Amino acid sequence: MVRGSNTDGVDTPPGTVLLSQVFTTRESSTILQPAPSDDPNEPLNWSKLRKGVNFTLALFYVLFTFVLLDIQFVAYAEYVEDVGMTTFVYTTSIALNYTGLAVGCVFFIPFTYRYGRRPVYLVSLALQLACAIWSARVTTNGELMASNLVMGLAGAISETIVQVTIADLFFTHQYATVNGLFLGTQATGAYLGPVAAGYVIDSQGWRWMWWWCTIFLSVTFLLVLFFFEETTYTPLIGSLPGNCEPEATMTGDGSNPKKDTAEEGLQPVASISVPNLYPARRPLRERFALVTKTPAPISQHFYRPFILLVMFPGMAYTAITYGSLLAWFAIMNTLAPQHLSAPPYNFSASALGLFNVAPFIGSVVGMAITPLNDWIILHLARRNNGLYEPEMRLYPAIPGALLTTGGIAMFGFGLCHNAPWPVVAVGLAINGAGFMVCGDVAISYAIDSYKDAVGDGFVGVVFVRNVFSVVVLFSLVPWIKGMGLQNMFILCVVLSLVLGTIPVFLIFWGKDARRFTADRYRHYVLH
Repeated sequence: MVRGSNTDGVDTPPGTVLLSQVFTTRESSTILQPAPSDDPNEPLNWSKLRKGVNFTLALFYVLFTFVLLDIQFVAYAEYVEDVGMTTFVYTTSIALNYTGLAVGCVFFIPFTYRYGRRPVYLVSLALQLACAIWSARVTTNGELMASNLVMGLAGAISETIVQVTIADLFFTHQYATVNGLFLGTQATGAYLGPVAAGYVIDSQGWRWMWWWCTIFLSVTFLLVLFFFEETTYTPLIGSLPGNCEPEATMTGDGSNPKKDTAEEGLQPVASISVPNLYPARRPLRERFALVTKTPAPISQHFYRPFILLVMFPGMAYTAITYGSLLAWFAIMNTLAPQHLSAPPYNFSASALGLFNVAPFIGSVVGMAITPLNDWIILHLARRNNGLYEPEMRLYPAIPGALLTTGGIAMFGFGLCHNAPWPVVAVGLAINGAGFMVCGDVAISYAIDSYKDAVGDGFVGVVFVRNVFSVVVLFSLVPWIKGMGLQNMFILCVVLSLVLGTIPVFLIFWGKDARRFTADRYRHYVLH
């Protein structure tokens, strides 16, 4: 591995970086992007163990957040019997949950810039813990809807802050792999959480699924409190990147191939080593401080997310893709328990929970594919004289879109015609695989293209993502009454297929769009 430098040439669009330094036709070296400094306190320079501990705890946070958010539907019949829940209350509760998810990230994420990542993780966990206790004691429809709204607010940052953590800790050529782990953890919580909840409901009653959430969230809170290090990093004034140039390797004719590895203006620049420029590693009391206050202003972070969605097509693509994927998931996740708990299926709570094994298997298959995306971009960069373009990530999204659409079709038509339950389950599995591939590509593309806008950008992405689901869920009952269940799924299939073609346009014109928005991006970074 070689340290890299940012590509700040005038004609260089954001995201275009020198990722692979080619030495011979058989040898190459991966250049680290973004370029780390020599400061041992910069999270990019942490050891694999320190990074692994931090990211593992972030994944634990994601896991139990999605367990909390996605187990309620398993107790559908029990809520109807004990609380008097109606179909309207059920869909409204889920829609309010997504409303909280959409609004919460807009409110919470700006504070990560002023007070650090740790306090925001801890506040989110504390609120989720309170919601789990509240949900275990719900007795009315009003409480059910209100608890879902607050639960959404509490778990809202689960997607955005983890993307900030990923950008803090990892390099460009690692994004697809770690995002795959992030999405896989989401899927584990969303799919296997209900499996466990189903057995808890059958053996201990539905309230105990919330008490178990209380226990696991308490443990996660303590782990984050004592072992999660703050990843906020403020570069020292005058900080220098590390040595960027690998040792020169001569070809057989005596020429130096490094001179031909990239376009003019994109050569990595060597820096002068300055001894004792950086302090020693920060003491534990600073690394685990409850608050790490910075002088950074935060007011602009409340409105910038929405501006970025309009300014940068790459962010808009990620928002639309992620939003549509979640909308299809919300539709299927809402309709499945209603239909499968009724004749001819008559599923019990544990059977409804086990049904989630199918999409989980699909997600595991998709997650196993995601590391190939990192290999693909390294391979394509080497073929491109070491120069990496974010559009190189987009190719797997095309088969991913076909999987997503095929899964919706199989699930929807199977449910409409009371097909054997394995048909419906396989549809969910196929959709789960497509969700994983398309989601990983979209997230990684946004980070690659606009790395310094990840925090604000993903607030906007997650807001749009959840607004899609809110609109769909609030309109689901009249939508089905107006069109019929089968026609609704036909429309979903068509929309999924159309939205799945966006990466094709970006492959051809994405770089032009990044070049067109380069000045706006530089202005954003500087201000």
